[in-house]
Amino acid sequence: MSDKRDYYEVLGLERNASQADIKRSYRKLAMKFHPDQNQGDEAAEARFKEAAEAYDVLGDDQKRAQYDQFGHQAFAQGGGFQGQRFSNMEDIFSAFGDIFGGGLGDIFGGGRRGGPRGARPGRDLRIVLDMTLEEVYTGVERTVALKRFEHCSTCDGSGGEDGAQKVSCSTCGGRGQVQRNQGFFTMASTCPTCRGEGQMVEKPCKACSGSGKHQVKKEIMIRIPAGIEEGVQLRVTGEGDVGDKNAPRGDLYCVIREKQHKIFQRSGPDMMTEVPCSFATLALGEKVEIPTLDGKIEMTIPPGTQTGKVLRLRGQGLPSMDGGGKGDLLVRVFIEVPTKLNSRQKELLQEFAEIEQEKSGDKSFFERIAKHFG
Repeated sequence: MSDKRDYYEVLGLERNASQADIKRSYRKLAMKFHPDQNQGDEAAEARFKEAAEAYDVLGDDQKRAQYDQFGHQAFAQGGGFQGQRFSNMEDIFSAFGDIFGGGLGDIFGGGRRGGPRGARPGRDLRIVLDMTLEEVYTGVERTVALKRFEHCSTCDGSGGEDGAQKVSCSTCGGRGQVQRNQGFFTMASTCPTCRGEGQMVEKPCKACSGSGKHQVKKEIMIRIPAGIEEGVQLRVTGEGDVGDKNAPRGDLYCVIREKQHKIFQRSGPDMMTEVPCSFATLALGEKVEIPTLDGKIEMTIPPGTQTGKVLRLRGQGLPSMDGGGKGDLLVRVFIEVPTKLNSRQKELLQEFAEIEQEKSGDKSFFERIAKHFG
């Protein structure tokens, strides 16, 4: 009996799940356990490969039917389909990169443009950039360090030692695919030896094990425009992994994550803050200093302003990404009750309370409430 976990269990699905559900679940797991986000985590890498293997079977209707009937035995040597074999991460990226489409999913390679035997483009990369609200306000240039694949300096990207040339793959005969018969059906799958290229290096380069690539550390300068919002991703063309010989390099996607500010909260181009005021300030009206990202400015509080009132300072917010000017700063004012009073303050407040009592009559507040409700 196989010690592998049930493929439906791996993807967290019921056995009647639709193909859309299977694809959606695999995408979620692949994003979670992606090696770029879990560098050095062997457990995450194992889960990433396990999810890819499960999707390879359940994402194909015919393989899924075989699996539903025979389980893992359907893919044992000599019986049924031969499931996809993923010897390394590149196999997974090559096989399933296209299910993520454009945008954020391009971190998985954006598909195999040019066909199974064509030169594969470089894999797209993804990083997260943490930004302060002050940086969002002005826009910044940020230098980031990352690891990406470059052509091997020893073999100049050929993958062969001492100029060794590529020869036709002995497994697939140069076709890039292997075929297996199952009853009346003939099934074709990507050749596990040459990974669909149809060719392989006769004498692999020892420095890169024949891949023609190695990982290096690279610093890249990124310009981040003012007003950028949380979750927006910037595409830096041609700064991803290197592709095969004569194939384009991948892109770099930078996802913006905004740090929480101590004073301001953001809503698009608008900002919000709260300012404590005394009872006298709200009752009599006054000019007060309000903090902004440009420094302090004066704001007029009208007489009789109620606690909780929101006042708007136009043009004191963040730049709009569409070039439509700046947003506003919304200021909520509230009464700050003093915790300690000197004798003179107590005296004045007591006098004020007595005047208020005279204005409202001799009846207490609770008596007036009772009268209101009959």
